[in-house]
Amino acid sequence: RVNNKLQALEAQFKELDFSKDNLTQKFEHLSKTLANQATQDELWTAVLALKFTPMELNILYSYVIEVLTFLHTRILEKLPDLVRGLPTLASVLRRKVKNKRIRLVWESVLEECGLQEGDMTALCTFFIAHGSKAEHYPAKVRQMYIRDVTFMVTNMVKNQMLQDGLLRAVQVIEKGKAVRTSEEQKSSLKGLIPSVRN
Repeated sequence: RVNNKLQALEAQFKELDFSKDNLTQKFEHLSKTLANQATQDELWTAVLALKFTPMELNILYSYVIEVLTFLHTRILEKLPDLVRGLPTLASVLRRKVKNKRIRLVWESVLEECGLQEGDMTALCTFFIAHGSKAEHYPAKVRQMYIRDVTFMVTNMVKNQMLQDGLLRAVQVIEKGKAVRTSEEQKSSLKGLIPSVRN
């Protein structure tokens, strides 16, 4: 009889222990969800509260749209058989959730560019918030208006996630330009060397 009671108590303890573990997992999941939601709310608040002039906003928008376009192009280059099924970056973002191949290419392209998921969240949020009223400025026009975009972003954007995303967008675009500029300089120097010898 005592053995039966002990076994019953042991079974109840196991059941309670299982319930406790289950509740702990649910609580951890809920806390992560709430933390993620709070981060999203802070990001949206920061994006909507930006105090840039229309020209400054257009310049930042130009970097953001160029990075998003660049990423989409790189993904299509790596997935040529899926070009028709991935007409936009939004389609890539939707399909990468269920398609492992797209997800792996997405992750590798981000890594190549030195970007992270948080940067993309910030850039996409910026694009959604300001894309309808912003205008794209080509690189030469941007340089005429603002010499140091990094300084502007660092001083005016207080939300760390948004600041990091915008700074990385500028770096990705400027890195590409720096490489082209140095190659152009090398080729122009090669053109000068024969004339110097003569």
